Amino acid sequence: MIKISNGGRFDRVPNAILFDTDNTLYHYDPAHALAMSAVRDKVAATFSIEPADFDRAFATARREVKARLKDTAASHSRLLYLQRMLEIIGLGSQVLLALDLEQTYWRTFLGKAVLFDGVKELLDDIRLLGIPTAIVTDLTAQIQFRKMVYFGLDRYFDYIVTSEEAGYDKPHGAQFELALEKVRPSGDCIWMIGDNPVNDIGGARRRIDAVTLQKLHQGVQPGQGENAADAVFDEFGQVRRLLGRLGQQGAAH
Repeated sequence: MIKISNGGRFDRVPNAILFDTDNTLYHYDPAHALAMSAVRDKVAATFSIEPADFDRAFATARREVKARLKDTAASHSRLLYLQRMLEIIGLGSQVLLALDLEQTYWRTFLGKAVLFDGVKELLDDIRLLGIPTAIVTDLTAQIQFRKMVYFGLDRYFDYIVTSEEAGYDKPHGAQFELALEKVRPSGDCIWMIGDNPVNDIGGARRRIDAVTLQKLHQGVQPGQGENAADAVFDEFGQVRRLLGRLGQQGAAH
């Protein structure tokens, strides 16, 4: 069941709910692993490169891109990682191949990514309660928009804010603040639902004083200290029941 550590923050229906996407609405790691395997196999077959050599080159490329671009949407670019990986293994930029490998990655990723149970049912409940919603997510707009369409979630959310649009990755406050500018909530009770204790939970609390809920599953540890959520849950049905209770309390008053 949902574990609430700060019950005083759950005394009313929220005026808006913000959601992270990756590893919050679906399990990121399995889809990523399968997508990387597809890219690795294609590179190994095309150039007779050992999988271990590919992994080392890709890890170096990713590290270099992130160090150069820091907390920006482009720092997550698979295209830039793959371009640099090809350069590291001595093949040059290989523009056409880099594009092909990027498409292989995202095609495989989207084909394997699965929403967590209860996500759409929760979003239906939120809409019935008249609560505005927004996605606040890192990475570039194009791929995050594609994910929303692939999952069939584009009609569920009122707004989306990516780090490409806001200019910074979370936990910088730009995404949270831009989301509230778009949503224009009628009150100050804002929920943030995410998996990352630093980026989603700590960031939202520090920047917009959000009521924070952390989604726990394999590979995700509860936040500690200032990054500890007001509530943790492992199934979206638990959040549905919490919202339902708050809605009934509000109707009774």
